This record gives sequence, structure tokens and C-alpha cells, in this order.
Amino acid sequence: MFLDSLLARNPALIDAATDLHRRGAIPPDTYVMDLDAIEGNASLLAAEAERLGLSLWFVVKQLGRNPELIRAIARHIPKYAAIDPPEARTLHAAGAQAGNLGHLVQIPRRALPEMLAWRPETVTVYDLANARAVSDAALGLGLVQDILVRLEGAPGTVYPGQEGGVPLAGMETFAAAVERLPGVRIAGVTAFPCVLCDPRTGLPAPTANFELALAARRVLAARGHEDLKLSAPSATSMATLPLLAELGATHGEPGHSLTGTTPLHARDLSQPETPAYVYVTEVAHTLADGRPAVFGGGFYARSHPTSALLPRTGMRLPVQEAPPENIDYYRLLDAPGSGADLDGTGADLKVGDTALLAFRTQIFVTRSTVAVVAGLSTGTPRLIGLYDAQGKALS
Repeated sequence: MFLDSLLARNPALIDAATDLHRRGAIPPDTYVMDLDAIEGNASLLAAEAERLGLSLWFVVKQLGRNPELIRAIARHIPKYAAIDPPEARTLHAAGAQAGNLGHLVQIPRRALPEMLAWRPETVTVYDLANARAVSDAALGLGLVQDILVRLEGAPGTVYPGQEGGVPLAGMETFAAAVERLPGVRIAGVTAFPCVLCDPRTGLPAPTANFELALAARRVLAARGHEDLKLSAPSATSMATLPLLAELGATHGEPGHSLTGTTPLHARDLSQPETPAYVYVTEVAHTLADGRPAVFGGGFYARSHPTSALLPRTGMRLPVQEAPPENIDYYRLLDAPGSGADLDGTGADLKVGDTALLAFRTQIFVTRSTVAVVAGLSTGTPRLIGLYDAQGKALS
């Protein structure tokens, strides 16, 4: 999906990843992350958001919750939106500031005292029971916690496993009840997803959830709530920040734009964010019909890999479809055919050959290794460290 973009925009990352694998410095099933490019992307986004009067909370689930990358991003975008408590703890330990907790996964009641003590800017709540729980925990700490109200998504926009939120029709009743809770203050609204990229063109556009959030904010404003935030997550990037500002959002939540891997980046190589990661695996074995199998572990249902580059031979082979209900022990490539041997060596594929792919990822749901490389922007690449998919350093 992103291999063309990576080859055109960041070939040094391709070379560094290939070299690391050939030397045995990284195993197969490793994401190699370009620290310089990610920090550069964060700097671009921060400057554009400031120009437009927007605030940003960065998201790192797709990066493997990596402490080195968190610190690099936080130098430009200090506050984060954590999608669940494990991510929040990793972000907090790395020194980033809590912008929004409960972003996609509600904070379990027993974790609330710990996390509210970090003094997050906001906490997202899906229903009155969670608002009460936040209020009780905040009162126990002597605080009043600002909350964002999560809107129930418009029909057809909610991903399975992400259901929930306050219906727009019930906002008045919900707000009236929350206004009686002494430990919380309604600070704004959010919904997900508010912006999506067209799967055919990559062009971003607001979803029906954006209008729901705007309407909910109007309801709250009419009740006397002031300075209301509207966080409009999904597909936040240099291309969509002007759209967020124009439509009335106050906050964006960049994730894939930090690595130059939104759907728009796959189709428009002129986007300013630099592609910043590559997936490294290797040929594990070859089937009797000639199809190579590469080691898996880093694929997931929405990754949409299309081709793999095998640098030793110069081959670029299509990636075969795989059912999402099966474990990705391996992933099959098409058998090499006429024209596949791009450098004319005639060399056959061998077990252990490096294979490079670039596709949409969510590293936190994989069992992959994450390798962080610095110095690519100055021509002096060096491996900073290896981590697991949750950000833990590997010995």
C-alpha cells in the first residue's frame, strides 16, 4: 500500500532496514521506524495546527507505543490521546502529558484514581455511569475533572467493537444529569470517526459524526456551557487540519500522519509528511508451486499489503490475500514469473532472503519487534534499540 511512497520519498529507510536484517541485527517480523522522519512529521503538524488555531493530541497505537518515538513526538506535540489504559501508562512513563484519556476505551473504575492523578486535560465518557465514576474518583482526589462527551455514531459509521456513546437525542437529559455531579465539568464533545479518506481516491471528507458532534456542542452551549472543545479524530494530517479548522473543531488527533501512512499518502506522493516505517520479514520456505512464504506476525485484517520487495534479487512480488480469521504465521507471495527478476541476475529466491513491505498497521495488536533507527536524515543511520509491540525494551 505504501511501498511506492517509501521508495520515492524515503529510500534511505529501505537501505537501512535491508542492511540491519542482512547483518542479523533485527529478526523477521520487525517494523523499522525512522525516528528523524517521525519527529519531522510531528514538527510539521504542530506548526500547521498552531497556524490554524488548533490543538493536537497525538496517538501512538499504530507506532507500537514506543518510548523513543513518544519522546520525539512530544517535543513538538506535548499532549497525547491514549486509546486505552496500557497505552496511557506507557505514554505517561515516557514523560508525555495527558491530553485525553478514555479516547476509545473507557478507563476501568479501579484505574481512575491512578490516571486522574496525572491531571489529564480531559477524560472521554460514553455514558452517565462512567461520568459518575469519574466524578467520584475526582472528588476522592480533591479535583474537578473536565470530561468530553462521546457521541453515539451515525448509522453505518461505527466500527464493530467500538459501539457506545450518548445519542444526540439524549444529550439534554445526559447533560442535565452530569451537571449535578460535583466532580466533573462538561468541557466538550467528541465522536469517532469524524473524518475518513475515500478508499478509492484517498481524499479526506467529514463523516456524519462530525455534524453530530457540532450539533451536540450547540446543545451544550445553549445550556450555558462555555469554551467547549470538539475533538474530531481520524485521518488528522496536514491535508485535513484546514478542514478541521474550517468546520469548527478545536482538536485533532494525529496518528498515521506521524508516519506518513494515511490512505491519502498512499495515493498522493506530494503530501508533506514523510513515510517513516517499513516492515521487514524474510523468506521462510517455498511451496511446491513456487510461491514463497514469508514470516508473519505483523499483519492484521486492515493492513492491505499489496507487494513485497526482495532486495537481493530486485524482485517485487504481489502479496496474496489472507483470511483475517486465521493467524498470520506466514504470508504468501505470488510465485516469481517472467519479468519479476528486475535486476537481471537470474537469481532464485533463497530461504532467509530479506522481504520488505509497507502497509497500514496497528503495531499494538501484533507480536512484532519494533526497531528504532536514528540519523537517516543526516546519512548516519544507527539502531537505537529493539522493542516489543507494547514499547518494552528487548535485551
